[in-house]
Amino acid sequence: MRNILLTTIMLISFPAFSQQTLSLPVWPNGAPSSNGITTPEEQMENSRIANVSEAQIFVYLPKSTTPTSAVIICPGGGYVRLAVEHEGHEFAKWLNQQGIAGIVLKYRMPNECHEVPLSDAQQTLRIVRQNAGKWNIDPNNVGIAGFSAGGHLASTAATHFTDSATRPDFALLFYPVITTDTTFAHVSSRYYLIGKNAPESLAKEYSNELQVTPQTPPTLLFHSDDDKAVPVRNSVDFYAALKKNNVPAAMYIFPSGGHGWGMKEEFEYGKEWKELLKKWLEAIL
Repeated sequence: MRNILLTTIMLISFPAFSQQTLSLPVWPNGAPSSNGITTPEEQMENSRIANVSEAQIFVYLPKSTTPTSAVIICPGGGYVRLAVEHEGHEFAKWLNQQGIAGIVLKYRMPNECHEVPLSDAQQTLRIVRQNAGKWNIDPNNVGIAGFSAGGHLASTAATHFTDSATRPDFALLFYPVITTDTTFAHVSSRYYLIGKNAPESLAKEYSNELQVTPQTPPTLLFHSDDDKAVPVRNSVDFYAALKKNNVPAAMYIFPSGGHGWGMKEEFEYGKEWKELLKKWLEAIL
C-alpha cells in the first residue's frame, strides 16, 4: 500500500509559506466501510465542505534539516460538514511557521456510521508514520488536533487506539465535543455520529470522558466559557478524567469568544492561545 500511496501524491508549491504541500487519498484501494453517502461533495460558503464520502489528507511540510513533529488536524462541522480553512489549512500553515508538519484530514462524514471517521483518523496516523522518513517527520512525535466535532474525533483517536501505530503521541483539543451524554452533548453531532436511537452502550463508547486511561496521550484543551454550542463542561470533564488517570494535561478557558473561533483574527484571545500552545509543545516535544 505504501508504494501506491507515494505514487498518488500531487505536489503543490506555496512559496509564501516556505513549504511544500502533498495531497493524497487516505484509502487509495477503497475504504473498509462505507458511510452510504452518494450525493456529490458540496463546496459550501465560508469554505465548508459537505457530503464528504472520500477521505483525503493535505500534508504541509516545513523546511527543516532535522525530523520535525507533526499534527494531524481534524476540522469541525458537527459531523455533517467540515470547516477546512480556519480549522484546517490555516492552522497547518501556522504550524509550519513553528517548524511543525501539519496534516489536514478531510475525513468522511459518519452519516450515522460511527466507525467511519475514526477509521480515517487511525489510517492517517499509520500513513504519517509509514512516510515519516520520506517526509522528514519524527514518527514518535505525531499528534492529533481537533476543533469542535473534529475535537470529538481527535479525542476518540486519543482514547480508542488499538496499537502503537494508531496511538497519537499528544492531542490538541479546541472547544471539543467530548460526550454523547444528552445533558451537555452537542446534540446534532451525536445524532450524525451514532443516530437518534443509539443504544446506551454505543453512547457510552463515544462519551470520551469515560474512555480515558493512563495510556491516553498528553492533552491540551482550549475552550471559551461562554460557548453556547458546545458547553465548556465537555473540556472540563475530559480534563478531570485525564488527571484522574495521571495523564499530563493542561486546560485554558477563556472568558469569552463563543464557539468556532479557530484561526479567526477577530478572536480576542488569538495571540494568547498561540503562545500557550507553543510553550506547551516546547515542554512535551
